[in-house]
Amino acid sequence: MGKREPVLAVLDNEKIDYAVWDETGRGEFEALVQFPIPPIGVEPVLEKLREAGIRENTYTIVLSPETVVSSRLEALKKRYSGLRISREELIARAEDLAPATSTFCAFLVLSTIIATGGLLLDSAATIIGAMVVAPLMGPAISASVGTVIDERKLTTRGIKLQVGGLLLAILVAAAIGAIVKGTLLLPPGLDIRDIGQIAERTSPNFLSLFLALGSGLAGAISIMRGSGSTLVGVAIAVALVPPAATSGLGFAWGFYDIALTAAVLVLVNLLAINVSALILFWISGFRPAEEKAVGRARAEVISRAAVLAIAIAFLSIILALVTYTSFQAALVEQQVNQELEIMFEEPEYAEAGFILSGIINIDYKPEDILLEMIVDLIPTVPLQKKPVIVNFVVGYQAGEEIPPDIASTAEERLKEVTGKEVEVTVGFAIAQQTSD
Repeated sequence: MGKREPVLAVLDNEKIDYAVWDETGRGEFEALVQFPIPPIGVEPVLEKLREAGIRENTYTIVLSPETVVSSRLEALKKRYSGLRISREELIARAEDLAPATSTFCAFLVLSTIIATGGLLLDSAATIIGAMVVAPLMGPAISASVGTVIDERKLTTRGIKLQVGGLLLAILVAAAIGAIVKGTLLLPPGLDIRDIGQIAERTSPNFLSLFLALGSGLAGAISIMRGSGSTLVGVAIAVALVPPAATSGLGFAWGFYDIALTAAVLVLVNLLAINVSALILFWISGFRPAEEKAVGRARAEVISRAAVLAIAIAFLSIILALVTYTSFQAALVEQQVNQELEIMFEEPEYAEAGFILSGIINIDYKPEDILLEMIVDLIPTVPLQKKPVIVNFVVGYQAGEEIPPDIASTAEERLKEVTGKEVEVTVGFAIAQQTSD
């Protein structure tokens, strides 16, 4: 409640036009006051009204009109320039984005089911479609908003929904994988490691971190500006649901390396989204309503941002290793292919009719490079480096004598090019060519 005169005095001092109606309801209030104000002016004006005697047990309703046709509003727009919404509007939007638990779980389960199907079908379009119904933007934003404005219930609920939701997504995907594995719904002998969409989530790199950071910033901006939240929600969900579903499929197929790698990606993305949104809300000027709570909120923001940043840095080491080892494995594969092509284009082999088959199998994975790094770093560790294993087929003309040193020659050349130990196995097949 508040007295009419002090309230109207505040509006007069701020040069804000207003309309007043006498209260004719249950008699607990003296009057109803309505006035227009640009979005960024809501918070400072409400602060002054509270100082004038307005209490929280009154009704303060903030509405967004379709348009205001008045030249008198231009002066207010110049005084209150900017697009940031008020603290009260931010809280309301954050609460709206975090739906009831039953609704949240229902949408998340449906999203995970669709995303899991998209992963198994190797369909990017299906995965993106699943993200439209994923409700993960709200909890991430709610946790950050609650921390900044010192609303512990909002923070706690946002964290619980995020963690519980992602665990639920992993369980749902694992259950779906266990149900469909070995059925007619999937090709016989399907190896999920060969599916492109799954491989993307099991070979994460620093670009994944940038995606999550950008999604968190976009989510915060969309809430503060009141636009584009649906599309931003898709971006946030893309960073979380498909990796969680991939982790669940890894458990279902018994590929625990896939499950662990995808889970790390989920965790990194989750932390990055939260820390970026948290920092942006704070530097945008949002603070608790009570002055005495500002210091507590500042300490909470700093400590939480520090913890999240340290966790991201630690997990980013894993991403860095995955990025480096994946690059090195791809580089070795490229070097092997190029060197073998060069070798069999040389006159010694080309003129004799030896033809390199287009199928070259190279067994050298990122985990093999990680093993090399461990052995080099800790020589006393009881482990051995694994050589690069290369298998290929050479076609030759019937009656042509096969040189006995092709495998050894290829091995020496590949060792020199890659700088690694190499084991070569060569198969030979009689080749036929049609005459021109």
